[in-house]
Amino acid sequence: MGNCWSCFKLPPQPTTINQSSVPELQDDTMELRRLYPSNSSAKKALTPVQLRVNGNKKTSTQPTTILTPTNIGSDHCGSIPAVTTNLRSRAFYVKLPPLGRSTLTTVSSVNENQSQNESSDSKVNVLFDLYKDPHEDIILADGIERLCDDLQLSPDDFKILVLAWKLDAEQMCQFKREEFINGLKLLRVDNIRDIQLRLPEIVQELTTNSDMFKDLYRFTFRFGLDVTSGQRILPVDMAIVLWKLVFTIREPPLLSRWLKFLECHHVRGIPRDTWNMFLNFAEIIGNDLGAYDDAEAWPSLFDDFVEYENDQMNQNISKDDIMKDLITHKI
Repeated sequence: MGNCWSCFKLPPQPTTINQSSVPELQDDTMELRRLYPSNSSAKKALTPVQLRVNGNKKTSTQPTTILTPTNIGSDHCGSIPAVTTNLRSRAFYVKLPPLGRSTLTTVSSVNENQSQNESSDSKVNVLFDLYKDPHEDIILADGIERLCDDLQLSPDDFKILVLAWKLDAEQMCQFKREEFINGLKLLRVDNIRDIQLRLPEIVQELTTNSDMFKDLYRFTFRFGLDVTSGQRILPVDMAIVLWKLVFTIREPPLLSRWLKFLECHHVRGIPRDTWNMFLNFAEIIGNDLGAYDDAEAWPSLFDDFVEYENDQMNQNISKDDIMKDLITHKI
């Protein structure tokens, strides 16, 4: 028998190869060839291999001998599957990337931010409930008055208009829950103190940012309408109040004369186009009505205003001339 023990073994069982695993075996074979080239040095004991387990390096102190087809006896009694299994395990540990701390930190940060957002939402809801009407899920005039008191502001203060603008309130003298919560979330505030600190910052931005002010100006018209009655034109008295309020900052030179003209004339109301175009009119004309061109597509109300102002100017000139004549004759 010699040294062969094959006669003591059972006959080998037929092996059925799963075709679906062929690509995987080919990939493993390529990996083995890359890690352990088939040359003469492959038969020698390898140097200690550094493995990476859970992000830590581990050095194997035992030399590893790789069996190749030349190590197999003539009776094919070698154990290739065992070697393949060991190498696949080793290749897996070598290729496995360590679990970085940055991943853990990111997950922790996301959870922390989510927890903070939920806490902030809860605070804003509690704040809304503090001022809402006892019978309706809405902050009405009484609640807004109490809110203004806590903010230490008058209900007709410019900052309250700014707050309504940031809440995108649909109508004056009321805040809906959705408007209140979404608006304060956009402002990143959830308490009275933070609102008090944030509003002056927005006012400061409005003094220098023309686009922001234009957005506020256009919002003010819609804010003044009575949407429950389907109102589409601002009554003149309401328009005058809102013009004074919105121009608390960035007041145009001719505003006072414009408002005086409206008070002295029976104007039915101010349409949206007239409201919006007045801002352009005030910026282009400034205080010099001589620059006004009635051939341009201005609202007819602007034509009436310029004509009225020119008549007033001519009357003042005539009065001055009369006074000069009287003084001259006396002399």
